[in-house]
Amino acid sequence: QVQLVESGGRLVQPGGSLRLSCATSGIIFSIYNMGWYRQAPGKQRELVAVLRRGDIRNYADFVKGRFTISRDNAENTVFLQMNSLKPEDTAVYYCNARRYALDRSLEEYWGQGTQVTVSS
Repeated sequence: QVQLVESGGRLVQPGGSLRLSCATSGIIFSIYNMGWYRQAPGKQRELVAVLRRGDIRNYADFVKGRFTISRDNAENTVFLQMNSLKPEDTAVYYCNARRYALDRSLEEYWGQGTQVTVSS
């Protein structure tokens, strides 16, 4: 059974920092591209950051220079370090694991989300 379990979300003041974690099980973690998405109330889910095989990182423009995605293949965990947080970063943050199998079918899994609230 595949599980992605996020943690680390909480209430934080503007300008503060948080580190989100996503612990995975049931997948061969090292062969998946790992990403973080977020969804604010009334908005669509959007990509925040993705870490692809080969250590290639891509970030949404609105987090460049503030957020960093990393992974620990030994611990099957992906992280999102968030600095200089803004109220507009308030959202539920979701972990995503994605890969294309040899037959080109998409294998994709999501966590249940963790709430990040940035407010004074």
